Amino acid sequence: MITVGLTGGIGAGKSLVASIFEELGYKVFHSDKVAKELMHSDPDVKKAIIALLGDSAYRNGSLDRAYVARRIFDDKDLREKVNQIVHPATRSAFNKFIDQSDGANSIVFNEAAILFETGAYKNFDKVILVSAPEDLRIDRIIKRDGSSKDEIQKRISSQWDDRKKSELADFVIVNDEKQPLLKQIEEVLSELR
Repeated sequence: MITVGLTGGIGAGKSLVASIFEELGYKVFHSDKVAKELMHSDPDVKKAIIALLGDSAYRNGSLDRAYVARRIFDDKDLREKVNQIVHPATRSAFNKFIDQSDGANSIVFNEAAILFETGAYKNFDKVILVSAPEDLRIDRIIKRDGSSKDEIQKRISSQWDDRKKSELADFVIVNDEKQPLLKQIEEVLSELR
């Protein structure tokens, strides 16, 4: 089985590309979604986050995402400590996902925002970067969740830029609303097979 990391900066469109892979019949593990679920439901993860960020990290038993986001985006060291709590649990969930895959396809994708920044890209056979111009990414995020431009630029600056990521990626899919996505995806799949 080939494991493929699928990554891209916020607003680049990695979730869209992941959904296309799923429509084509491939298994996709959504690391960011699973990580959020683990932060809500895994007792060990919750305990470690509370120990690190205090009781304010959870409100009525649920993760206070706005509070946590404010804390970690302003503090690189704190963000890294949260990652050290969440990423191993997410990696373990991915390994279970692989074990439970029915083998219908010999390629399994793992969609995750910060594969390069954490070094997790090394755990995959191949890595795909979904890339888009920054101004288009900002417009998408404003439309998607109403964040301010300053908030978005702060989040973008917390991730590596596409130029640095593309040096480590095996494939780059450009999601600029000009180049056809499906054609690029089919070319990647052809090379992966």
